[in-house]
Amino acid sequence: MLAPPILALALASFGIGTTEFVIMGLLPEVAHSFGVTIPQAGYLVSGYAMGVVVGAPIVAVATAGLPRKTALLALMGVFLLGNVGCALAPTYGLLMAARVVTAFAHGAFFGIGAIVARDLVPREKRTQAVSLMFAGLTLANVLGVPLGTALGQVAGWRTTFWAVVVIGIAAGLAIQLCVPAGLPGKRGGLVQEFRALGRWPVLRPMLVSTLASVSFFTVFTYITPFLTTVTGLSPTAVTGALFAAGVGLTVGNLAGGALADRGLMATVLGSYLGLVAVLLVLFFVARNEVATLSVLVVWAGLAFALVSPLQIWVVEAASDAPNLASTLNQGAFNLGNATGAWLGGTALTLGTGYGELPLIAAGVSTIGLALAASAVRRSARTALSSPRP
Repeated sequence: MLAPPILALALASFGIGTTEFVIMGLLPEVAHSFGVTIPQAGYLVSGYAMGVVVGAPIVAVATAGLPRKTALLALMGVFLLGNVGCALAPTYGLLMAARVVTAFAHGAFFGIGAIVARDLVPREKRTQAVSLMFAGLTLANVLGVPLGTALGQVAGWRTTFWAVVVIGIAAGLAIQLCVPAGLPGKRGGLVQEFRALGRWPVLRPMLVSTLASVSFFTVFTYITPFLTTVTGLSPTAVTGALFAAGVGLTVGNLAGGALADRGLMATVLGSYLGLVAVLLVLFFVARNEVATLSVLVVWAGLAFALVSPLQIWVVEAASDAPNLASTLNQGAFNLGNATGAWLGGTALTLGTGYGELPLIAAGVSTIGLALAASAVRRSARTALSSPRP
């Protein structure tokens, strides 16, 4: 399963994940460099997320007819251009623009990369292949972000972006050498492609993907104050807790891929049901340090166990527009990131405590569970009503 093409895609996803999230650890340095406030520097996070959301359909259409290897290499070129721009940006506005350029490559790369990973392996291992590609993204949270943050604090934040450029060059070379060239793009009318995406069986899994992300980021965006003010952890202990959560989400991502190849919808429903239960448990044990740490790891694992199964569900539902659907689903995930942060922030502004955020996230997960269950029920009714041979 650890075939060179999958490893090449995972290396690229590691670089993309690092450049997306490492800015969070470098906000004080960036703010000081440009003479802006930390909240203003924080808009670089939101700008990237919205760049993914807006850029996903544009880039998907632009690359739809290209051979998939060509598209991946072109997207890595955009990624490199954006990160060089970040490293050289003389003003805050140009840094924001470079972040948005980088984000334009994000959704399409993961969308097309997921299709390539799926098509390179036997059918019974397709979700595992996608999860291995996304493992680069999860490892970026475990290794890339803390190492990139430490490098930026010691040698300057621009050095971190130059390090990401080096990773991007290595990933581009790996794709050139390892990914086969005989994978054609999807040729056909754009109207037909978008008509396929307008069907409810395709929109439903995208909505389920968005809700999964909303649920996770409603809590995770504010996990540091949650752990310090509710659980009572020290800042040093919070670092250890986040590392443990990173390990959990990496293991969960791989486990979700393996389980989904045995039963796609069973994995989606089971993960969502587990999320609801674990978030409720987190609410009740939040003041117990040991229990909270244990639940945190399980919660992160269940949240990322959904990533590759939901990606495959969307692609299969839109079999006549897989590239576009796969790419737009990455936009759906990032829309969920921004919405979850907004939902949690709005709740806190209205007087909700950090300790109640898991209840809100559990409510969002319940809606996602209900939507996924409705798809299973409809499939069961269709199977029962179909004439038997």
